[in-house]
Amino acid sequence: MGYQNKRILVTGGAGFLGSHLCDRLVAEGHNVICIDNCFTGDKHNIGHLMFPSDDLDKKVNFEFIRHDVTFPLYIEVDEIYNLACPASPIHYQYDPVQTTKTSVHGAINMLGLAKRVRAKIMQASTSEVYGDPAIHPQPETYWGHVNPIGIRSCYDEGKRCAETLFFDYHRQHNLKIKVARIFNTYGPRMHPNDGRVVSNFIVQALKNKPLTIYGDGSQTRSFCYVDDLIEGFIRLMDKTPEDFTGPMNLGNPNEFTILELAEKIIAMTGSEAGLQFKELPSDDPVQRKPDISLAKSVTGWEPEIRLEQGLEKTIAYFKELLKI
Repeated sequence: MGYQNKRILVTGGAGFLGSHLCDRLVAEGHNVICIDNCFTGDKHNIGHLMFPSDDLDKKVNFEFIRHDVTFPLYIEVDEIYNLACPASPIHYQYDPVQTTKTSVHGAINMLGLAKRVRAKIMQASTSEVYGDPAIHPQPETYWGHVNPIGIRSCYDEGKRCAETLFFDYHRQHNLKIKVARIFNTYGPRMHPNDGRVVSNFIVQALKNKPLTIYGDGSQTRSFCYVDDLIEGFIRLMDKTPEDFTGPMNLGNPNEFTILELAEKIIAMTGSEAGLQFKELPSDDPVQRKPDISLAKSVTGWEPEIRLEQGLEKTIAYFKELLKI
């Protein structure tokens, strides 16, 4: 272990994004402490780090603690990545009050920890802070178009409040903060039942069940592969000036309609499944596409993995998971 290795806390570290971030940080030689209450996270996502068969250093560098961020944590670290929060509508609407608590109380507790130990801290925010946007694509300067009392508000407004807390701690306590606004991300370790469009379509296609499309499928999304996103996290934390706080959009600006995505997944899986159309859920945004010019100019980051490449890896993961 060299002196440059950091003690890094990852909240939500057993989840989809968090586990990939833990992989990257452990591979770079840092001491990683992963905390998760395992509501949507899964220890299987980090099992190879907890019980490595080939590299003892990985086990020495990694520690898992079952903990809920809505309660304070007393630990000594150099950096914090705050990813803890259910991110799919099915999960965050299951207990909306707890979702808001996770975003707000979780932010307060992690910011309090960062203040105590003078750690740099990154907030994993979301494109949902833009709501159903009135401008397209969405730059960081756009304040959003959000319903504060809808069924998605527990997540959208919770994340908006968390950003407020981060910037107030920065202004009031001179805390070193970074805020990333994450757009649609996909890849291995997505939860098969999380209701997100990529995992939904792949699981349905592999089972030869009709792919569920809400609305007429003309609504658009941009899809960023998980490895690209994690690279964006690392650059935001390590490659930006100390006084650069963000928020910074991280996502893939290549836009696809939901119908195009469905047809692509059917073709790539060789599925015989058809399409099933249902009513569009409340407050579901019609368009979502990041303006990543800030990320490009400040960090040189932009996604490198094409949708077809990422889908191929994600389909292979779900085939193995479902034993198909």
